Amino acid sequence: MNLRRDVFQAIADPTRRAILVLVASQSLTAGAIAANFDTARPTVSKHLQILTECELLQQEQTGREVHYHINAKKMKEVADFIEPFRQMWDDRFNKLEGVMKAYQTKNKK
Repeated sequence: MNLRRDVFQAIADPTRRAILVLVASQSLTAGAIAANFDTARPTVSKHLQILTECELLQQEQTGREVHYHINAKKMKEVADFIEPFRQMWDDRFNKLEGVMKAYQTKNKK
């Protein structure tokens, strides 16, 4: 059975987000990634499988080892999707800050 993984379900898990942070700067083997967690190696392998299936990570075979590295193109797609929401909330917080400053100035008088 071939399940289609959703990127946002994948990054909803804190362990998977931590894995993405680990491999953001350098490619690592599954063992090197697993060494950073207090969970069983098969559990980390399942997280790696999910991240690979939704294309956030890519695998590269080097001899007998498989290195995982971030798929920057897919991460950019995620960031591009989130950007309008970030801008909307920045605008809302800036407006709230303006209202709060006006309120504070009014109460000081």
